[in-house]
Amino acid sequence: MENKPKFIPDPQLQLMDQVLETLRYYHYARSTEKTYCQWILQYIYFFNKERDPKDMGEREVEAFLSHLASVKNVAASTQRQALNALVFLYRDVLHLPLDQSIAPVRVKRKRHPPTVLTEEEVQNVLAQMKGTHLLMAKLIYGSGIRLMECIRLRIQDLDFGQGKLFIRGGKGRKDRVTFLPRSIQGELRQHVERVKELHRRDLAEGFGEVYLPNALAKKYRKAGWETPWQYVFPSKTRSVDPRSGKERRHHVLESGLQKAVKAAVKKSGIDKRATVHTLRHSFATHILENGTNIRVLQELIGHADVKTTEIYTHVMRRDIDGVKSPLDRLYNQ
Repeated sequence: MENKPKFIPDPQLQLMDQVLETLRYYHYARSTEKTYCQWILQYIYFFNKERDPKDMGEREVEAFLSHLASVKNVAASTQRQALNALVFLYRDVLHLPLDQSIAPVRVKRKRHPPTVLTEEEVQNVLAQMKGTHLLMAKLIYGSGIRLMECIRLRIQDLDFGQGKLFIRGGKGRKDRVTFLPRSIQGELRQHVERVKELHRRDLAEGFGEVYLPNALAKKYRKAGWETPWQYVFPSKTRSVDPRSGKERRHHVLESGLQKAVKAAVKKSGIDKRATVHTLRHSFATHILENGTNIRVLQELIGHADVKTTEIYTHVMRRDIDGVKSPLDRLYNQ
């Protein structure tokens, strides 16, 4: 944020409209936009809408965050999310930065071992799935990517020649590279061909432009209509972008895959609380069991701190084999 020009929202707008204007100026993700707005509104309602945030400061923020910890019993990550939203409000919207010494009652962060499926359980879950959801689940387990990283993949992020998958702007806005399992490259190629045909039809109907962040859209003005920028997993229907008002084909909703995995776990008779993210946990655990160095795993899954990656050592088995994508081991590739 320090490298960006200082933005002053329109003072004639209501506060929440100023918040939205600022979020969109800095190109925050839609999910972040929604979350920050919710926390800022909760902060305002906490004081019964009787006080303007610009007339409050560190003491009120501490009171609100302490209430979340001691009364609402929220998780540490939830309290930190609320703090980030309020830091954004005061720093970038009101231009009244909070003192860094702010000290609310802190939620104690508890590290729980992740839920992990065995290779046999993963195979049973995948056997209950079909179509695009199956392909997405295989990709997440086979490459260790996050749900939204899978959802937001562009065609140009797939490197079939080198067997690599490029993750652009992942968590923390970081780029990284992981591998593209050989066992799904054939069906993934076929899927991409269907996506290209869908894009050709959109172009023929006068559409075909995909969303690009504003900076890229300005730099590459025709890129939005080009095939490499299209989503790997596009929505079945076009929709109107609420920000630009343009009719476009966005990526699929994450809820579809979440529901498909939940149903597959239930059909498999597995009693663990397994979700889409469990496939990523399983990837990390299985690849450690296969002998991969933990630093390599840290790079593959995009953890900022190796201590986060070390949690998988608590749930891994100790048998060591050759380093290979766990999905490829399922299909003997």
